Amino acid sequence: MKKIYEKNELNFALIWIGVYVVLFSVADSISGTIGITKLVTAPLGIVMTVMIYMWICGNGLKEKYGLCKFKGEAKTYLYFVPLVLLASTNVWYGVRLNLSVVESILYVISMICVGFLEEVIFRGFLFKAMCKSNVKQAIVVSSITFGIGHIVNLLNGSEIVETLLQVCYAIAIGFAFTILFYYGKGLWPCIIIHAVINSLSAFANTEDASVTRRIISGLFICVVSIGYALYILKCNKKSEKM
Repeated sequence: MKKIYEKNELNFALIWIGVYVVLFSVADSISGTIGITKLVTAPLGIVMTVMIYMWICGNGLKEKYGLCKFKGEAKTYLYFVPLVLLASTNVWYGVRLNLSVVESILYVISMICVGFLEEVIFRGFLFKAMCKSNVKQAIVVSSITFGIGHIVNLLNGSEIVETLLQVCYAIAIGFAFTILFYYGKGLWPCIIIHAVINSLSAFANTEDASVTRRIISGLFICVVSIGYALYILKCNKKSEKM
């Protein structure tokens, strides 16, 4: 991995995006065939998470990829309250056990790993590789790529409307997370909230969530995410002028 990384960081990031998307899609498919949700995906996620974390630590890249203490003042970032609001959307219409206890545990483990992996790969590897030449372009590409990557959920049986909504608000969340990481220099808030959002989806009362309600939830996520990102930009521009 180190040789590929040293040769070209962007190619390194793109390779990891491809590997992640393919392996997790295959793992979900195999788990579905076996009949136990995330049976293969959860162990795969653990292996990939440990492997990437150890590689980053071993090469002294924790600071670069934000696996360190958040550098910004919590007050400036509204104590991350907007992120907590985003995390709550999956339980707006009630809570229910959509999977068996074992499957729920596997699902949560898998989503914790997904939160770590997607943030490190998209916000870390991809964004950091691109921002060397053009920060604005890096923010846009990292956000859009992260959102579009959710189209792969169609292959795993998700509905078209649900997937398209997910792509839209994932782009908005990706934008907020990228801005937060760029100015705060820490990725853990993004990783934690990402993992919580995904994990709570296992307990969402989707049966009572109509298409209209899903659209409202999606719009809320987009407005809060974009508003939060713009607020962070505004605050940091003021501090830069001072």
